[in-house]
Amino acid sequence: MTPREAFRAAASFERPDRLPAIEWASWWDKTLERWSGEGLGHDAGGDGALHERLGLDRHDQFWTSALGPACPKPASHGAPRVRDSAGFRALSSLLFPKELPAGAIEEAARIREERGSIMWMTFEGFFWFPRELFGIENHLLVFYDQPELMLEMNDRLADWQLETLERFCGIAVPDFMTFAEDLSYNLGPMISRDCFEEFMTPFYRRVIPELKKRGIKVIIDSDGDISSAIPWFIAAGIEGALPLERQAGVDVAVLRALFPRFFLIGGYDKLVMKGGDEAMRREFERLLPAMRAGGYIPSVDHQTPPDVTLADYRRYVSLLREYCLKACQPS
Repeated sequence: MTPREAFRAAASFERPDRLPAIEWASWWDKTLERWSGEGLGHDAGGDGALHERLGLDRHDQFWTSALGPACPKPASHGAPRVRDSAGFRALSSLLFPKELPAGAIEEAARIREERGSIMWMTFEGFFWFPRELFGIENHLLVFYDQPELMLEMNDRLADWQLETLERFCGIAVPDFMTFAEDLSYNLGPMISRDCFEEFMTPFYRRVIPELKKRGIKVIIDSDGDISSAIPWFIAAGIEGALPLERQAGVDVAVLRALFPRFFLIGGYDKLVMKGGDEAMRREFERLLPAMRAGGYIPSVDHQTPPDVTLADYRRYVSLLREYCLKACQPS
């Protein structure tokens, strides 16, 4: 099977001849700096080409941001861009851009046709986007202090997502997509289910049917422990999740038992990668039953950290390919 065929089979809970060998996230800049010094060199072809050079299956991601290129940066990490309705309206002309990187999308679609690679897109979700505007702390207060403004923002965002989806799919239809949310931390969701259902679910239910109509798998991207929020996502129409962070206590085996038809990506403890062959193999053995159960693709549970040498990473990729094949063979 091609990587695309294997991905689509796994996402549909079918049995591929192997699981796709992917690292879903881009690498940390510090990690790439280290590897460059260890002989990796620079790749002008971007992440997709780098996947192939490292022995992974190629995938090409397109992050579509509702923050236009001229949108001002916050004064510091987590600082607000807007504080109220007047600020949002003043900034609106710099939001919701109409342009897409059509040439890059066409090129990724051409490579997919030739090589069977995977192509996907990302929308900033209905938790993520308001946080980008309000800032981290203020955003959590706005749910209670300015609920009408939160609903207005997400209504505008849903409109833009539907328009952007139409334009994107006019060029090429992605194999899957993620809503970037990051609404959990290591102890669980940062909002209640009531807030989720009031401020997020209605907008998911507007956008998700249009994604599914095109055969696009719908996945949530949230750091932290999302285990208790998975029923919320399922009720909203979402079909899977990543990255399943082990350091937040997420256990792929538990999720598979609790949610047998929920698609999973990630879950491989990135902190074992510096421990060498034995530690990496032990982690794959931990995940192997879930890999065999179906509907799960192993991948680093966020991004490979810079304490992993290039040699260790190449060994990790070799083991990843071994176990992606082993999981699909008769046991």
